[in-house]
Amino acid sequence: MLGDDTTTEHRLRLLQAEFTQPARTGPGDSRTPTRTEAPAPVNLGIVDRIRAAVYEMEQHTRSADRATAAGPVPADPASVYEWARQHTAHLDPERQQAREALIYRQGLEHALAMGDDSVIRKHPCPQCGCWGLYWRAAADRAVCVNHYCTDDAGTSTTWTLAQIAHRHIVGQQATARHAT
Repeated sequence: MLGDDTTTEHRLRLLQAEFTQPARTGPGDSRTPTRTEAPAPVNLGIVDRIRAAVYEMEQHTRSADRATAAGPVPADPASVYEWARQHTAHLDPERQQAREALIYRQGLEHALAMGDDSVIRKHPCPQCGCWGLYWRAAADRAVCVNHYCTDDAGTSTTWTLAQIAHRHIVGQQATARHAT
């Protein structure tokens, strides 16, 4: 779903398995103060990111599926996406599309958390259609490098991950409809 046969579930599992490990630092050339407490055994920022993704998916599923009880969230964080799909499969196509856009956006966020900003370059600019998007971490947005693709103030157009994900899912579904 994210290109190169990498799913959001796979990215979350990789994030959980590889990026929650504490940063290993070797002895430096300079003196450091003696620690009075041990460092956290895992990268807490990544743990918080994983929990936030699971919580967002759970809240979206529960609010979309008020008619039936969705039951408990799976213990494995990566299984929350399949859980959400199962409990919202009966919804209208627009709401299923919103669910898939949320899952896709989270997949982009997982990739960016792992330092893979190439996932942004695999999407065309929603305004001009060129393949000139790049990730600007400071702005937390994708920016188009086409110098003709600007807003009224003359600055480069920028796009949130939610906008990119929505456009991607809409395009996928349109392609699927026309292919049959």
